[in-house]
Amino acid sequence: MTEVAASDQLLVVIDPVARRHDGESVRIAKDVLSAGAATKVCLPEGPEEFARALARRGARRPVVVGDDRTLLHTVSLLHRQRDLAVCGLALVPVGGSLSLARALGVPTGAVAAARAVLDGVERRLDLLVDDSDGVVLGALRIPPAGSPVPVPDGAEEMGAGVPGAHPWLRTCQSLVRTLAARPAGVAPGRTRARTWGRVVSLPAGPGPSRLRVEVDGITLVDLDQPVETVSVTPGVSGGAEVEVRPVSVGAQAAPLRMVGQRVTVSGADFRYRADSVVSGPVRTRTWTVREGGWGLTLPG
Repeated sequence: MTEVAASDQLLVVIDPVARRHDGESVRIAKDVLSAGAATKVCLPEGPEEFARALARRGARRPVVVGDDRTLLHTVSLLHRQRDLAVCGLALVPVGGSLSLARALGVPTGAVAAARAVLDGVERRLDLLVDDSDGVVLGALRIPPAGSPVPVPDGAEEMGAGVPGAHPWLRTCQSLVRTLAARPAGVAPGRTRARTWGRVVSLPAGPGPSRLRVEVDGITLVDLDQPVETVSVTPGVSGGAEVEVRPVSVGAQAAPLRMVGQRVTVSGADFRYRADSVVSGPVRTRTWTVREGGWGLTLPG
């Protein structure tokens, strides 16, 4: 019997949501991977089993079958275990939210993704780590103050493989959509809602934020300049690209851009969306770039 090198041994962890969402794609990916490498398949039913399977991977290279939230959850687990530097990941995207996978260059077809796991190369990618030990793989965005909390694509499919799966999620989604739509005849800047037989006024809709944005200790925008949005993207020229869009007065204001290793945003309470997760409100948050902080297998 030929001895299989450790690098060719795979631990395939299949998120339960992926199995429910597209069982056929999961089966195809599993067959392709098993035909090309020594494969151990794990079918966790909850977050604890998911974390336990990952922690017991030994010398096997982990391959996760799931969507963007599954990938983010896996990277977060490895980051907390301080294993990202020595443990490369592979992903077969299956699920309702795949925009991050596409942006990272992972094929979204089951066969193509599985072949990339077997024949691809590990690439070291930058990530952002915040001062609460959270990680960001793709884009981070701070919307206008008072904006409805965005509901990620496929959020209703969140399940055991990722944190945040709660039975009241659909109720929250319905409430957000209801409050986001202002009925006709309501005065500008106000929204009416009926509560226990009474019509009440809700706060004004989205408006500019007053935030201080600092990049490597240099103030890009201060509290006296209202802004519409702030975005931070890792992996640009060895740092994070920060873009601030000031509020336009008359002619449209040009966005302010800067690249740096450390980004701090502070001011009034704000929420932010990082990858597919909405966080906050917070009054200050600092993100630091980890160059080559994690590894992902991509087509060669």
